[in-house]
Amino acid sequence: MQTWVIWSTISIANQNIYQMSQLLRQKIALPPISTEINIVDMIDLYFTAYNSARLREICHLLTKKVMQPGVTVGLSLSGAMTPAGFGVSILAPLIRNGYIDWIVSTGANLYHDLHYGLGLNLYAGSPIVDDVQLRKEGQIRIYDIFFEYDVLLKTDAFIRKVLQAPEFQKRMGTAMFHHLLGRYIKEVEEHLGIKHPCLLSTAYDCDVPIYTSSPGDSSIGMNVAAMALDGSELILDPAIDVNETAAIAYGARNSGIANVTGKSAAIIFGGGSPKNFLLQTQPQLHEVLGLEERGHDYFVQVTDARPDTGGLSGATPSEAVSWGKVNPSDLPNSIICYTDSTIALPLISAYICKQSTPRPLKRLYTKREELLNTLKFEYHSSRGSIA
Repeated sequence: MQTWVIWSTISIANQNIYQMSQLLRQKIALPPISTEINIVDMIDLYFTAYNSARLREICHLLTKKVMQPGVTVGLSLSGAMTPAGFGVSILAPLIRNGYIDWIVSTGANLYHDLHYGLGLNLYAGSPIVDDVQLRKEGQIRIYDIFFEYDVLLKTDAFIRKVLQAPEFQKRMGTAMFHHLLGRYIKEVEEHLGIKHPCLLSTAYDCDVPIYTSSPGDSSIGMNVAAMALDGSELILDPAIDVNETAAIAYGARNSGIANVTGKSAAIIFGGGSPKNFLLQTQPQLHEVLGLEERGHDYFVQVTDARPDTGGLSGATPSEAVSWGKVNPSDLPNSIICYTDSTIALPLISAYICKQSTPRPLKRLYTKREELLNTLKFEYHSSRGSIA
């Protein structure tokens, strides 16, 4: 009897703790996994704790709040994602369904994306290899992805040929540069009969602007530099990119529907320079231009970087609040999942495609001038000057 009294007392105490606690959410009681399970049920039911739970929370945030018509979604991409085929297989479908409105990417991801548009082959293999022997055989390795050295040479030749076109002989931002490049690679895909278009081609079709925060840091930038030695007048101007991306972020508030204020979302895979370039749009608005401090309304990041080393790749949403990059009232809408992007991106994308209705394309590339003019007007009005 005494044992039962003790147990009853413990149970009552636990119940009181449960009622008081704001941390406990739901009982973990999983059914045995079924051979019929689908992606949504797997994530909803079996991603219960640690980083699997954070990935589940990202899926719920994206499908319930972010993938709405009134939210402007910016994506930053670092790491070697397109060599793994994710430009064609995942990012391009997300763009076509209206889930991504603008992108900041490393130049390397866009360069390797071109391989697929040119019909060149990349192969999966084992990372346990003799790299000296690979070099002798003319093979390139990105961990466990392999391709012939000739793939680089053919891609370089395509870029240099395209850059000779008259429309490239001027100063421009990287969004225009990638849009023009996307038009040419789309023509190649159509000529070759390539069934599934690459990321650059799809972004061109859907008028999704793609920016590169460090245009000289890739084989694309290397070929641009080579063409400059031959007299090319192409200049990639980072000031254009900074102002255009700030204008997109500023205009996000005007993207709402039914008199509801629009919102801005930052979805980050990896970190580094693309992450900062996407997030710095908000400090550019309030710190530099002196306009209203807003901060992105939604912040989602998949990274394997720790925050305690001080690197931006591991910087948390709460740290971003101190810079004005994230709205402090929206920290509950900020989630980090510490895992490999090649694991998270397919899972999150499949969940979105299952649970979200495709959104109308915003076609922000065609609205860049309009958005920039609005930003200029607001900037000069706040200073009491004339544009």
